[in-house]
Amino acid sequence: MLFRHIDEMHDFEIVQVVVAGWTGRNRDAVEHHIQELAELGIAPPSQTPLFYRVSDTCLVQSDTIQVLGDTTSGEAEPLLLRCDGVLWLGLASDHTDRELEAVSVAASKQACPKPVSGQLWKFDEICDHASDLILRCHILENDKWVLYQEGTLAQILPLRELVDRVKLPEGSAMLCGTLPAIGSIRSAAAYRMELFDSRRDKSIRLDYQVMTLPVVA
Repeated sequence: MLFRHIDEMHDFEIVQVVVAGWTGRNRDAVEHHIQELAELGIAPPSQTPLFYRVSDTCLVQSDTIQVLGDTTSGEAEPLLLRCDGVLWLGLASDHTDRELEAVSVAASKQACPKPVSGQLWKFDEICDHASDLILRCHILENDKWVLYQEGTLAQILPLRELVDRVKLPEGSAMLCGTLPAIGSIRSAAAYRMELFDSRRDKSIRLDYQVMTLPVVA
């Protein structure tokens, strides 16, 4: 996959992908969310946080993804890569099949493409203020852009802690968890995501549209 850092392009081969779930820093809020999902028939995780493995082919760099049915949705997440001996930070969407999630969270993670940004920062560039970075997502709903997620990375576990827990190896990528949706978790026709560093006045952006394929019985 091709990524840009400042004016340099890097071609990284990603051979392992991890999706971190239940990474909220407020454990009471995590437990509350687990109870909410249990009421919807979604089994609780065996532990928190939990690290799901998905195929490396799930990662895509495209302005359009194709999904089956109308029960999928995306969510903005910081993306960590360890490539060329360097830890990099980018932006990704953990696009997930919500209907399948009630059957198997692991299967729902594998069912959809995971769009990733084409731009990266070196983690060392932001490590001293990583929790202050702002994660933001707008969705296209009824032909209008609506704020769907917004908050700082202080709401999720420290990125360095997540890396240490999985011992992220060379050639691997990890989606690091997300923020609560504003309103309900729901499908959308398109997404505009941003990871904003107010200290440096820089952003990583990720935009994509969703093409829904028919479910044929």
